[in-house]
Amino acid sequence: MLTGLVPLGLVVALSPITVIPAVLVLQAPRPRPTGLAFLAGWAVGLALVTAACVQLSHSLSGVHKSPPEWASWLRVVLGAALIVFGIYRWFTRHNSTDSPGWMKKIATVTPARAAAMGVALVVVRPDVVLICVPAGLAIGTAGLGLEGDWLAAAFFVIVAASTVAIPTLAYAIAGDRLDDTMRRLKDWMEKNNAALMAVIMVVIGAMVLHNGARALGWL
Repeated sequence: MLTGLVPLGLVVALSPITVIPAVLVLQAPRPRPTGLAFLAGWAVGLALVTAACVQLSHSLSGVHKSPPEWASWLRVVLGAALIVFGIYRWFTRHNSTDSPGWMKKIATVTPARAAAMGVALVVVRPDVVLICVPAGLAIGTAGLGLEGDWLAAAFFVIVAASTVAIPTLAYAIAGDRLDDTMRRLKDWMEKNNAALMAVIMVVIGAMVLHNGARALGWL
């Protein structure tokens, strides 16, 4: 089950809208505390959304040794939705070669605002919620018990937050020696964010769809 959570966590972790803000906050006037605050807010936001999805799966079906049929159907629907969204993003990628305008304001935030922004960027992003739902279903319907649910949810959050944690912790250790590297990474991801998002969505959507179809006995 943990293996199945890895690709779901990676689609959140590898999204340009995840990585670019994490890099931008490191260009704030106080980069170390601002980056660490953003990482804390991001992790808290992921934990809250994932816990809500796990609890929802418990409320709807209770704890099962195997996923109920409705959970498999939901995976099929979510997987298809991710594929369709990814294809749409691919064909419209030339219309959005730059990151959203609000990202350009991130480099001036304070640590307190960075923490709040980290939580908000999880809660208000439909692509993150769309991934947390099947992750919560996988955890909540696996019959792991309370302790197992906590460990699995923590594992998913660590994977999903890894691309925020790596540059943040690296900068906390290395400091401004990473400025040029971070700037080049930001520029590249801003230029290619739509294409990256499209490919990631299609690949992960195919995985989620495959898992749902296999659980329903289609494969």
